[in-house]
Amino acid sequence: MTFTLSKAERISGRAATEALLRKGRWGVLQPVRYCWMADNGAGCNRIMVSVPKRLFKRAVKRNLLKRRMREAYRTQKDLLPQKGIDLMLIYSSKDIVRYDFLKSEISHILAEIAQTVTEG
Repeated sequence: MTFTLSKAERISGRAATEALLRKGRWGVLQPVRYCWMADNGAGCNRIMVSVPKRLFKRAVKRNLLKRRMREAYRTQKDLLPQKGIDLMLIYSSKDIVRYDFLKSEISHILAEIAQTVTEG
């Protein structure tokens, strides 16, 4: 599997975002809240990353955290089955955590989603 994150693997557009928020299942694993939905109709797994402005006023810190979350997903995306899963990751802590901790938490999230998808 290639470890790239192409444009097709990113959620874009209002309709896709609203469908994910409306039909998706929510979970929390500090410092990340996540919403996911199976069967997105796109044929590949897609991701969206968000860091709220109310937590980090400076764009430099928000961009740092978004880069870290995207990289953690990109290197571990093979944990998810290729069943067209949409995933939104929302950073929810006021502290900037280390990359290795964030990577392990995202790994747990992906494993939990994969287990739920394969079970039912």
